[in-house]
Amino acid sequence: MGPREILNKLKWHPKEKFEDYEIVILHRGAPKDIKIIPTKLVIKLERSFFYYKENEEEVMIPYHRILKIRNIKTNKEIWAKRGI
Repeated sequence: MGPREILNKLKWHPKEKFEDYEIVILHRGAPKDIKIIPTKLVIKLERSFFYYKENEEEVMIPYHRILKIRNIKTNKEIWAKRGI
């Protein structure tokens, strides 16, 4: 299962709280080229991209830039890109 499927499952599963997760992405220019996006900022999940709100703007991120998805409360990784 890839990151898109994981995020959709977390968003729509009745026993999960989508806002309990964060997405770690590759972001050139950020410290260590890593940026963390809380899922509470995610506004839509599309076929090849997800969108989140940053400073009143929608930002589009392709799924291939996702490095990890983890639970904020437990700090447990539920998905990680191979080789990371």
